[in-house]
Amino acid sequence: MRRREFVSILGGAAAWPFAARAQQPGIPVIGFLCSGSSVTDGSRIASVQKGLKESGYVEGQNLVIEYRWAEERYDRLTALARDLAQRPVDLIAAIGTTPAAVAAKTATTVVPIVFVIGTDPVKLGLVVSLNRPAGNLTGVSFLNRVIVAKQFALLHEAVPKATVSGFLVNPTNPYADSDTSDAQAAAGALGKTLLVVKADSETDIETAFTILTRHGAGSLLVAGDLIFNNRKDQIIALAARHSMPVLYPWREGPVAGGLISYGADIADAFRQGGIYAGKVLKGAKPADLPVEQVTKLELVINLKTAKALGVKISDNLLSLADEAIE
Repeated sequence: MRRREFVSILGGAAAWPFAARAQQPGIPVIGFLCSGSSVTDGSRIASVQKGLKESGYVEGQNLVIEYRWAEERYDRLTALARDLAQRPVDLIAAIGTTPAAVAAKTATTVVPIVFVIGTDPVKLGLVVSLNRPAGNLTGVSFLNRVIVAKQFALLHEAVPKATVSGFLVNPTNPYADSDTSDAQAAAGALGKTLLVVKADSETDIETAFTILTRHGAGSLLVAGDLIFNNRKDQIIALAARHSMPVLYPWREGPVAGGLISYGADIADAFRQGGIYAGKVLKGAKPADLPVEQVTKLELVINLKTAKALGVKISDNLLSLADEAIE
């Protein structure tokens, strides 16, 4: 294998941080294991860095960060995690997806790992318990995958006449089947027919909306996969073109022009992840740091988009909203 090809596989890893560390002994190094790219993961990385700064660590001053980008190819995460584990990093921060956290755990039982995920870490086997993680992992869980039923209920209240609802899921996510089962149960409880559409690229998302329209779907729930958050602008544009009411798992959707969202404040979740990383760098052991759970869920409604789609937001739904964007 040529050197250029090897560097590409490692996601564009650079050698300079280690040189910088050699010049200034004692400066900690964090390996960021990122599922996306510097563009798509930028806001989440900024939130982690904000938490690190609150803990007294600033990149380029008293902290070195090694970045590894999977470029939304989850199958690359294992190799990237192993590369970081073999480097002299003091901690691995698994940024943004459950597969990143799983890959990091597989790669090392020695290097401390801090994750930020939307899944139950106990159920996944990442930690023994929330209060006593016991191993080399801890972090933050915003439990995105346990609120599907509530999301469908809110979507139903917004669009009660929709007898067919869509569910957009990423088939490359190892937990897509579990998410789909939860969605089917939630839709069935409301007497709706669920139309599952799968996508992991811009072309697939475009096709998904064509399928939804062809089969008469009257609403759509987007699964809590950060790939979709990275492509929210495309989804919002397609929803407008097809007059499709869409519920997003995070507030970034309606803020950018989508209809409605219900989920955790992920920016704050990633900030908390940065704070936890700071604690570990100061000597705390992951085994002794309880997994932080984001318990605050927020409902955000874009009233301007609702009007454009012809969706009448009920007084009850409006009263439940944490934020209504005019």
